[in-house]
Parts: sequence; structure tokens; C-alpha cells
Amino acid sequence: MKQRNNRIKTAMLAILLALCVAGCGAEKTGADADGNSLAVGLESSATSSEDVSGKEDASAQDKEAGGTGDETTSSKTDEKDAQKPEEKAEEKPEEKPEEKPVYDVGITLKEVFEQHQMKVGTCLSDYMIRDKKCTEFIKANFNSITFENHLKPDAILDQKESKKAGDLVVKFSSTTEKLLAWCKENNMAMRGHTLVWHSQTPTWIFYENFDPSKALVSREVMLQRMESYISQVFSLLEEKGYLELFYAYDIVNEAWMEDGTKRDSLWLKTIGDDYLWQAFYLADKYAPEYIDLYYNDYNEQFKTDTLYEFVQTLVDEEGNYLIDGIGFQAHLYTEDSLEDYFATMDKIASLGIKVNLTELDVCLGSWPEIKPATEENLQAQGQYYYNLISGILQRVDEGKVHMDALTFWGFNDSLSWRRERNPLLLNAKYEPKYAYYGALQIKENAGFAESKQ
Repeated sequence: MKQRNNRIKTAMLAILLALCVAGCGAEKTGADADGNSLAVGLESSATSSEDVSGKEDASAQDKEAGGTGDETTSSKTDEKDAQKPEEKAEEKPEEKPEEKPVYDVGITLKEVFEQHQMKVGTCLSDYMIRDKKCTEFIKANFNSITFENHLKPDAILDQKESKKAGDLVVKFSSTTEKLLAWCKENNMAMRGHTLVWHSQTPTWIFYENFDPSKALVSREVMLQRMESYISQVFSLLEEKGYLELFYAYDIVNEAWMEDGTKRDSLWLKTIGDDYLWQAFYLADKYAPEYIDLYYNDYNEQFKTDTLYEFVQTLVDEEGNYLIDGIGFQAHLYTEDSLEDYFATMDKIASLGIKVNLTELDVCLGSWPEIKPATEENLQAQGQYYYNLISGILQRVDEGKVHMDALTFWGFNDSLSWRRERNPLLLNAKYEPKYAYYGALQIKENAGFAESKQ
């Protein structure tokens, strides 16, 4: 009985042992992370410590021979790879060609004016260099820049430092420096705007101790201040590495009235009637020869005789001109007479000096009556731009007018100082107007074909 019980116990132990072995094997069934079958798992579990040691030795030898260190795994992997379908190279999404800006019509303003050995420019503000659309249009179309505000007297004269120094102190703001750096980086030529002006000039520069509550300074003191101011502008530009960007500078701005009298200003009051001559004399003294010195004004077509006579007073002791050119601001209207405008241009040019258009824009209608931006009025604007610029280029090519640069006072209506009068080349969406085609001298798109005229 005991023997039978022992045999039963022995049999049960054998069954339990068999079940245990089967269970352990079951843990290794199925594919592992590399897709290997149970057989590989079982082979691995049956490998003795000696086999492992032997593989380590073989691995070391294979590494020295440049092998993988595991021939068995390598051969199985090769078989597996051979059975796998060939993987297709990942296809990159097809790159779409970059869309052209809507104003890209196959020719730029630069290309048009370069054909006549002229620069073409725009005004520039700090906003514009932060706006991608602005900078793209400027770099594509212009090669000349005039700062809208950041070289005007109130932007560069420092009252606190002037009081400390006992003399006027010229100091560029960080914004002015950023604009200058942008122009240099983008190879832009520059017009300086402006030195002596009745507007945007701090009144404190005319008073004792730079304090408007005190008395006006004498003529002698103001002449000293004017000389210091003008010399510092050019020396500071040179010190900072920007002077060579400049090809022209507006020395005096808007000093004459339409009736032929000098505009009332503190420059006139402190220095006297010859302050304009003094300004050009000092600019001629301190500016390098390659910078042309300009007088700049608006309503030039109504000041023809005044400007003609004024230029002839700006001569040195030997009779040489202290001035190089007259800047026509060209803030025009579509109903202004081009015949009269060209007559003014021809008369000033006959003096042998340069004429530049410095702030060109063309509003709709007339000064007393602004017209809305209807299709018909926009076509008239396109025609006006075409005829104005065509007449200028013809005079330049014939040698009748010496003009080496023309500057638009902006290019997008929404950025214009006269935005409600729609004076520029593009609308707010950067879409070209008839005016743009007129400036580009593309007559068939400048409003002529659609016009009733």
C-alpha cells in the first residue's frame, strides 16, 4: 500500500514537474520585439554559460575583423530582410513655387529709372523697416531713401546735452541709427532731410542757455550755433560710418512764401535776412564734395521767379554757386497744369543747377476740391503720373534738365501723410493702381485705354 502511494506521489510529482516546464516554455511563445519566433527563444534559453562565453570570444574576434559580433543573428536578419518587400523612398511633398507679389509686373521702378541714369527713391519711417511687405517692395523698387522724420532737427538735437556742453549737441536716437544701418545693409543711397527749417525745429535752440523762458540769443551766438550744428551733423555721420551713403542733403527747407517774401521764423529773427546764405556757406564748408546741397520747397510752380532769383544770390566771393540743386517737393494734384510745372522746371534748370523731385505724390482733383477714388479719377491719376514722368525722362535724355534722382513720398496710400486723397502708386492691399503703371511708363495699363478721352 505504501509502495502504491509512493508510486502515486511520484507520478503526481512528475505530472506537476511537466506542467511547470510547459508553463515556463509558454512564457516565451509568440513573436518577440524583433519578430523572432519561439524557436529562437527556446534556443536562447537552452544556451549554456559556456556557449555564452564562446559567443563573447567570437564577438571580440568579429569586431577586430570588422564583423557584427553575432553571425547567427546577422544571418537570420539578412533572411528576414530579404523576404520583406522593398520599401519605397519617402516622397517629399511637391514644393509650390513662391507666389509673386501682386505688384510684380515684370519690371521695377529701379529698372525704369536706371535706363536714364537716375536713382528712384521713397521716404522711410521706422514702421516700414519692421513691415515685411514694405521692405520687400522698397528693396525691389528703390535705390534711394529719404528719412521721413528721423534726421529733422527735433530728432537729432539734444537739449539736455546742449545745456551741459554750452553748445548745441547733435545726437542720433536709436531709431535713427537703426534706419541708417538698414540703409547701409541694403545698399541704399540717401538724401539728407533737413537741416534749417521753421518747422520741427525745437525753439530752445534760439534762446540763452537753451531755455525758452530766457531771451533770444544774439546774431553772433546763433551763427556760432548754426555752424556747430551743421558741422556736427556731417562729422557724426562720418564717425558712425554712414556719410558715404549720402549723395544729397536738404540744407534749407520751405523758407519762401508764394508772394516772394521770406517765411517768418526764429532763424530769420535771430540771424537776419542773410540766414539762408549763411546756411549754404556753412554747409559748403563742412559737407564733402560728393554731397549735393539742396534748397527744398513745395508749391514750386507758384514760386518760379522767387526761386530763380534766390539761386543767383547763393554764390561765394568768387561767384561760384554754394548750392547744387533745387528740390521740387512735387505734392501735386491731377488737375494741376503740367505745362506750368514743366515751365518752372525748365527755367530753374536753365541756371545750370540740378533739379530733383523730392517728395512726389499726386492727389485726386485739386487743392480746393478733392475728388473721390472712382475708377475715372484713378485713371486720370494714372495718366497724370505717366505724362509727368514721361516729360521728365524726355528732358533728362535731351540734357535739358539735370535730374539724377526722383523720390516718391511713399508708395502705398494707407501709409501716406495724405492718405485720404489716395495719392500714391498702390492701394492699401498693395495692389497696383493705374498710377503705378503710369510711373513704370506702361501706358496701356496707366488708365488711357479705359479712359473716355
